[in-house]
Amino acid sequence: MSLPPLRLRKNEDRRLRAGHLWVFSNEVDVERTPLTAFAPGDAAQVQDARGAPLGTGYVNPRSLIAFRLVSRDAHTPLDGAFLKRRLTRALSLREMLFDRPFYRLAYGESDGLPGLVVDRFGDVLVVQVTTAGMERMKDEIVDALRDTVSPAAILFRNDSSGRALEGLPEYVETAFGTVPEVVELEENGVRFGAPMAGQKTGWFYDHRMNRARLMAYARGRRVLDVFSYVGGWGVQAAAAGAEQVVCVDASAEALEHVGRNAALNGVEGKVAVRRGDAFDALRELAADGEKFDVVVLDPPAFIKRRKDQKAGEEAYRRINQLALEVLRQDGLLVSASCSYHMPREALQDAMLRATRHRGRLLQILEQGHQGPDHPVHPAIPETAYLKAFFGRVG
Repeated sequence: MSLPPLRLRKNEDRRLRAGHLWVFSNEVDVERTPLTAFAPGDAAQVQDARGAPLGTGYVNPRSLIAFRLVSRDAHTPLDGAFLKRRLTRALSLREMLFDRPFYRLAYGESDGLPGLVVDRFGDVLVVQVTTAGMERMKDEIVDALRDTVSPAAILFRNDSSGRALEGLPEYVETAFGTVPEVVELEENGVRFGAPMAGQKTGWFYDHRMNRARLMAYARGRRVLDVFSYVGGWGVQAAAAGAEQVVCVDASAEALEHVGRNAALNGVEGKVAVRRGDAFDALRELAADGEKFDVVVLDPPAFIKRRKDQKAGEEAYRRINQLALEVLRQDGLLVSASCSYHMPREALQDAMLRATRHRGRLLQILEQGHQGPDHPVHPAIPETAYLKAFFGRVG
């Protein structure tokens, strides 16, 4: 089957040839191949200005990213067989990395599947579709996943705000099977329940390696887990031998799950919770004279758009400064950011500015990244978003 062409303007093929997968709307030769001739999600063959094919993918005339390359083979059909091949390759990486079926199975462009994210919780899969092209292939996605990993249930969590950029509605839908309210997983030898109505897909596998690093610092220490969600950092610290852990989150429901997850691992006596805004909670803990040997800051993205850069960087500085108010001398500050627009060096600078404001010394002991089930596409900086610093503060 021949695909309709999408012709690029002169010299606008350089990014694709260098390894990128996106074409922006202003790079399309709309006189020869008008974007208005395509419906959102239509498959197409992308061509350079001379008409030489560069590969296949799908189009969305309503999006700034007008075309996403899926294959450099100009004749590859975007069908269920293609999805199964890509998912099988993605699965082989995860099975090489992990001996238990708890991981991000597919990570969008980095796995050659633009617009598709799949998290695996044993025999339950949670799928996020963020592009019109993948939305068109929902049935094929379900079939390919069933053929690849034979899950008992698949849940679509298509309720992210980013879908609006593609003109897609938000919804949550069970594709098949019965999805429990809470699914179990294991990370770094610690058991958890992840709420299917919780944040994103219910769990954040990207910090797996960073939470493993924390376990080496936690034994015998008092740990504060700020923005704790369901206790990914704090419960693992307690399981690693922390003397006491306090988890802070604004969500009462999330803190209920912290208690359940602590009990799952027999450390409920070590884990306490505190509900409240993180900034306010840190001020209150400081006013009460509380001190901790380890403080973990893992906030949601303070910088969601480039225009939020200045205010977001200031928020990172302020939260780090407040953390120092409750951190003991020579304590460990773990500071993380999932904001792509927050450069790694900017997060380190936020920590440095906070410590200098308090007249304290910062030593960076380790740096963390997203785990290998969130591989980075070297031509797409957006796929490398997570950063963490482990700093000793004297």
